[in-house]
Amino acid sequence: MKIIRMLAFAAIGALLSAVSTAWAQAGRQPVDWSAVSLDAIGGGPLPTADYKDKVVLLVNTASQCGFTGQYKGLEALWRRYRDQGLVVLGVPSNDFGGQEPATAEEIKRFCEASFDITFPLADKQVVSGPNAHPLYRWAAAQTGALGTPSWNFHKILIGRDGCIVDWYSAAGGMGPKLDRAIEAALAAKE
Repeated sequence: MKIIRMLAFAAIGALLSAVSTAWAQAGRQPVDWSAVSLDAIGGGPLPTADYKDKVVLLVNTASQCGFTGQYKGLEALWRRYRDQGLVVLGVPSNDFGGQEPATAEEIKRFCEASFDITFPLADKQVVSGPNAHPLYRWAAAQTGALGTPSWNFHKILIGRDGCIVDWYSAAGGMGPKLDRAIEAALAAKE
């Protein structure tokens, strides 16, 4: 029995090491912000080329989700850190639970009226699977299955160098851990 447990722990350790190594290797591929094309929810293109050398918190959002209240915390992060170089980028998506069925105009109006959102919001996108927006396909290639959105309000923190710093699930993605990661990413030089 001891040998079986030891082998199981060794296998788990090897798996975690492989995942960690893959993450470290994959995480070195920066996003080319000048090649990212996203329309703003209010119309016209988002100035993604301006995100170069910024810290970007990429968040897939949904207005009818149990985590929709996180909009308030995201807006607070935006207001607290935007002058230091943070961009909170909300990407509405109907991928999970059909919880964002609204039109772009309805989403924009809801976000502004309910949460006073001023951070950039993209037009609604697919964020998972083979039809995902290219930015999310890039992120999936960097993080693998573990860092790919599996629900609404999944957060991906991208450093000034364009590489993924970390990702956060909806359930555990707001709070001091995220704040510290943002502060460290803002303090980092390329």
